[in-house]
Amino acid sequence: MPRTEDPSRHAPPTAGGLVARRPDRQRGGATILLLAMGLVFVVFGTFGAAIVAAGMASQRAAVAADLGALAGAARALDGDAVACASASELAGRNDGRLVSCHLDGLDVLVTVEVAFTPLPGLTRVAAASARAGPVRG
Repeated sequence: MPRTEDPSRHAPPTAGGLVARRPDRQRGGATILLLAMGLVFVVFGTFGAAIVAAGMASQRAAVAADLGALAGAARALDGDAVACASASELAGRNDGRLVSCHLDGLDVLVTVEVAFTPLPGLTRVAAASARAGPVRG
């Protein structure tokens, strides 16, 4: 079988003294692949952070509702307005907004919303409800 020679071996040198070669079609392919993989990691990381933010907001809403209900139950004997004002104040201190509050006997039922931003320009709300009152035997 005859040997084929590299045609660039006998090519005339260019002005800089380098031999002109044919362009390699695969040159830069690994760079594009690495950039694409990096983009995939960034996208998955961003959406993973958004899911974590939603879970944290849900927990914050539950804590604000629980503490608001306990604060309202402590003032339940003073009436509906005083109990709900106390619940609203404590929910606000936990970055929540009291959506509903009412007394059921000596029990206080509250619903709290917490706003969060999982992605830039996207605001969502997590809500939680809680009930607190005296222990019944």
